[in-house]
Amino acid sequence: MSFRHVILGTAGHIDHGKTSLVKALTGVDTDRLPEEKTRGMTIDLGFAHLNEFATIIDVPGHEKFVKNMVAGVSTIDLLLFVIAADDGVMPQTREHLDICQLLQIPRGLIVLTKQCREVQDWFQFFADEFSCPIVGIMPPRHVDEVTQDEVDLVVKQFKNMIPICEQVSGQKFDESKFKETVRLSKEATLLWQKVLKTSTAMNAPLSFFDGTIHMGPIVVLRGTQVAKDYYTELLTELQENVKNNIGFLPQAKTRIFWEGMPIWGKLRMLSDLFTSNGAAVVASTYCSSWVFDKFDENDPWNSTARAYTEIFINRSEKAKMKMLADWFNEFKIDGIVYHDTKTCFNNSNAKFGMPQRLREITGVPALVVEGDLCDLRFFSEGQSITKIETFLEQLEENKILN
Repeated sequence: MSFRHVILGTAGHIDHGKTSLVKALTGVDTDRLPEEKTRGMTIDLGFAHLNEFATIIDVPGHEKFVKNMVAGVSTIDLLLFVIAADDGVMPQTREHLDICQLLQIPRGLIVLTKQCREVQDWFQFFADEFSCPIVGIMPPRHVDEVTQDEVDLVVKQFKNMIPICEQVSGQKFDESKFKETVRLSKEATLLWQKVLKTSTAMNAPLSFFDGTIHMGPIVVLRGTQVAKDYYTELLTELQENVKNNIGFLPQAKTRIFWEGMPIWGKLRMLSDLFTSNGAAVVASTYCSSWVFDKFDENDPWNSTARAYTEIFINRSEKAKMKMLADWFNEFKIDGIVYHDTKTCFNNSNAKFGMPQRLREITGVPALVVEGDLCDLRFFSEGQSITKIETFLEQLEENKILN
């Protein structure tokens, strides 16, 4: 089978992160001109090799360089349309969108950078832009224990979406198919949970960084046979590794818990940093947040509502601290690293003294690393390396003294 080489191209307002996105994907800084470095903005077209199948063209976002932008996107196959979550839609956002529509670019992806603005706000923008309905679920937040009142609220929201979805899709809602999807979701999510728990073994076969890749099917293919088959095969391999005492980091000196969002553009760098210092990052809130063990095909409405309401992000600090303490014991954690995600407040638990209070309860030392899930300008690699290496050295010393 032969594949045609695909050209991807960026578009979007100035300073919305187009060049940072390309660098995160390819490792190439497409701002190569001295003037671009001095002014901190893209002026001319930039080019980066993604892989053997694709190349990315980076275009300027400033209004004075629209001609260069048009030259860049006129030959692309797939548009990466970049919008910064903290700015929203800006003048060149609309201008670039108009240009891409006039050029009839066949396919595109919306890339939201500098997150995390409320998803509802973005859906509202796209609904307005494309004149289509907007529906969704707003689960209760900061919940200690999830009661039937919260479940009923979410069930009502689910059911309110059905008429609109039927109208848009032209298909009637089929409860039998819903039950089947819930059944497959439950089976896949329990397999995913077992995959994560293989790293309770002292020679853990799966790292947090591995998990951020393997979580793909449970995020986007939940409720399908494909996801179930994927985790069945992965679990078999990991259990065999545990049986044979094969881990991703033999003789790890410390076991680390990662709290918060991944720093997506630095997964490899951070993975190498921890392993080179003998630290195994064996568990996380993020990967565990995709375990929905309350699914029940015999009670699909209530169980689905409860499953999506009980996840970590929706819980109170009291409930979160209890969940973290349980994970510390289960995975035999020596230290926790909190990622203080600058543009995603809802997924950051390093504020308001929670790390200190949890340490008083569990005795597990904590480190806070500042960064972001998308915008790497918030992440200082040199400073973070120093902080993490110092923290890991202190953990080792404490283990020796104890």
